[in-house]
Amino acid sequence: MDSGLLMLRLVVGLLIAGHGVQKISYRLGGNGLAGGTEEFRRDGFRGGRLTALAAGGSQIGAGLFLAVGLLTPLAAMAATGVMTVAGTVKWHKGLWVQNDGYEYPLVLVTASASVALTGPGRWSLDHLLGPGPWPLWISISAIVIGLTSGLLTRTLLNDPALINGTTMERTGHAKAAD
Repeated sequence: MDSGLLMLRLVVGLLIAGHGVQKISYRLGGNGLAGGTEEFRRDGFRGGRLTALAAGGSQIGAGLFLAVGLLTPLAAMAATGVMTVAGTVKWHKGLWVQNDGYEYPLVLVTASASVALTGPGRWSLDHLLGPGPWPLWISISAIVIGLTSGLLTRTLLNDPALINGTTMERTGHAKAAD
């Protein structure tokens, strides 16, 4: 069981961290911070660079902490939150990834929540340093807070006036977003 948890943590954690690296740099095929900022604008978010930095940083931190099994419920909470936001962006496209749907974010949310519920296993920093095993109520709380924070983030940062990098003025004409 511990080897399976290690493999799950490494794959899911490093993929989430890599996704964050792409948001804020040119590494791993990313488009740099400017590209990450533009991606958030296209997806209807306000906040610009700060939003891209917060999302990318959260993904990097959550992913690395999941991968090594450190403060696992908190790492799962952050991963669940940022990937819930990603799922809301893709929700209108349906489930399947070949249609740019929310299948992939859903898998990452589910895997992160599963690690929170099972614990990181013996081959983790939580086990080595001794803060675990975590009580079930902490893991469940982390999952609920992660999901809720992702939905709240989408709601609070959603800017319906931003459509594909443009803003709609009162005249109805599109103008480039600043």
